[in-house]
Amino acid sequence: MDTKTLALFQTLTELPGVPGHEQQVRAFMREQLTPYADEIIGDRLGSIFGVKHGPAGAPKVMVMGHMDEVGFMVTAITAYGMLKFVPLGGFRPQVLLGQRVRVMTSTKQLDGIIMTSPAFLQDNERAVPIDKLFIDIGVSTKQAAVDAGIVPGQQAVFHSPFTPLVDGKHIMAKAWDNRYGVGLAIELIQELHGEQLPNQLYAGASVQEEVGLRGAQTAAQLIQPDIAYIVDASPELSFAGDTEAMGRLGDGTLLRIMDATMITDRRLVEFITDIAQTYHIKYQYYVGKGGTDAGRVHLSGIGVPSTVVGICARYAHSGASIIHTEDYAQAKELLKQLVRHTDATMLKTVTE
Repeated sequence: MDTKTLALFQTLTELPGVPGHEQQVRAFMREQLTPYADEIIGDRLGSIFGVKHGPAGAPKVMVMGHMDEVGFMVTAITAYGMLKFVPLGGFRPQVLLGQRVRVMTSTKQLDGIIMTSPAFLQDNERAVPIDKLFIDIGVSTKQAAVDAGIVPGQQAVFHSPFTPLVDGKHIMAKAWDNRYGVGLAIELIQELHGEQLPNQLYAGASVQEEVGLRGAQTAAQLIQPDIAYIVDASPELSFAGDTEAMGRLGDGTLLRIMDATMITDRRLVEFITDIAQTYHIKYQYYVGKGGTDAGRVHLSGIGVPSTVVGICARYAHSGASIIHTEDYAQAKELLKQLVRHTDATMLKTVTE
């Protein structure tokens, strides 16, 4: 990554934005997209897109990440000033205990830590259930927490600063799922600025993906795309040494051929692999256990051919995940070439 891209992702990953609280990420996206897009559009849930107009009647191409990150919502304050919370997004309980978090009040950020009572720490072989965890912000009474600005409904996010690791190519941060896709959508509009495309391009991000692909539904209704390229990060499956597992950092962009919510049309897979091979783009096949916004978008209207242009994120849905910069570079080049080559003839090839 060049210094501009690194700065972009440092800002994006350090912004807070759990499902339903994406306002700061959306404001930053608007700021980044406006100088390069022909117009900015959005739906009433908060999804936002920069539009690059093309020839009249040209296919509508949706490129979409999602702004929200996994995190927490404060639900109650105990008599001793501890914060009860619910998860927003999927977690394994064992990744939460001892994690530093930040609670967002209306005026400031409060640092805290996720902990449990000593009784639940005595059994070292079992993960503590999430409903037995709390956030400790360093007060001793309910009133002290209230005086600090805590009220139910506030978001809490992991506190994990953007950190390039020893080789400079592995970068650790919170929220790579899916500020990766947000950053890629922004850079796509910026880098295609001034080019004449054979389509109408809508590049942006949805809201509330982590709690049921909700923003994808309203965004698809807004745009009514002819084809969708979803940009999302996926868990690395092979880091523990399983050479047969799909998904490895540094092996290129991911071509998701199926997951729990979607099977990529074979004709679209062949189009993507042809583009990748033509432009010497490194890619790897991927089968996901979860889903992405593509699972909702491809079912909208009369059906939308959809795929996922992804990268691996090691330790996704934890306090700090890791991506590889070369994977991002390959994903960006693939997405640019896919958009440049998505015209009426290509769309007919993958739909008839």
